[in-house]
Amino acid sequence: MVWDYDEAKLKRTKAGKIFLLERSINYGQRSRKKIQLREVKKYWDKLHLFPLQKRLFELFIWGKYRSSPKSKKSFWMR
Repeated sequence: MVWDYDEAKLKRTKAGKIFLLERSINYGQRSRKKIQLREVKKYWDKLHLFPLQKRLFELFIWGKYRSSPKSKKSFWMR
């Protein structure tokens, strides 16, 4: 999966685990190993995901959007 990094070393640190999780969500996995839901929830606020994938995952995991899009209405059009 990660050809340019030593995956064994990355798994030892918290930042490395987050990095590997981001890569597996954004770019997919070559192996058929499933992504653990508890890890995704644990590191959710620290993951840098593609915007559309992040919104889809929010809908799947929590059943609603946690980061709602900004309203395009002006303040006087309430």
